Amino acid sequence: MTRALVASAGLLVAVVLAQAGCERETRHQELPAAANRDVGVRLTSLEPGSPQGNPLVTSPYQNNAWGLSEGKRLYGAFNCTGCHGLAGGGAIGPALMDDKWIYGSQPDQIFSSISQGRPDGMPSFGGHIPTQQIWQLVAYVESMSGQVPQDAAPSRSDAQSVAKPESRIEREPARQTGHR
Repeated sequence: MTRALVASAGLLVAVVLAQAGCERETRHQELPAAANRDVGVRLTSLEPGSPQGNPLVTSPYQNNAWGLSEGKRLYGAFNCTGCHGLAGGGAIGPALMDDKWIYGSQPDQIFSSISQGRPDGMPSFGGHIPTQQIWQLVAYVESMSGQVPQDAAPSRSDAQSVAKPESRIEREPARQTGHR
């Protein structure tokens, strides 16, 4: 009887520790300090004086299935599909699922594009939606070109779509291009 209790207690401890280490479904209530709007996000590559090394800022939702699915929901809710297409294929705005990035493909650069807008059509969302939602959109935009782990990427749409689900997209290495 005692061995059975010890074995079941050990199993319970192992299950609890395994679940505590998984961040795939974590729902962040507060953003990490590095993800706050004014900390670490490059607004432009132009700087006074000699170039400074900017630390790489990643989206806090890049590996988080819940955050990515929220980004996908927000992408539809904010009508991003009107310009960028249902699956990011580019209708009248730039495509988000290829390797051509006008304003940069790094998470902080995507954040700046969403937050501040871009000339000739991209509106500024920075003062209209919370920073957390911008980071969720950043993570979803990254998933469109396969830049997030496939086990965290949204797997299917509830609406009819001819595009592959984000979890089945092969990684596209991003490259900087000029204006189109």
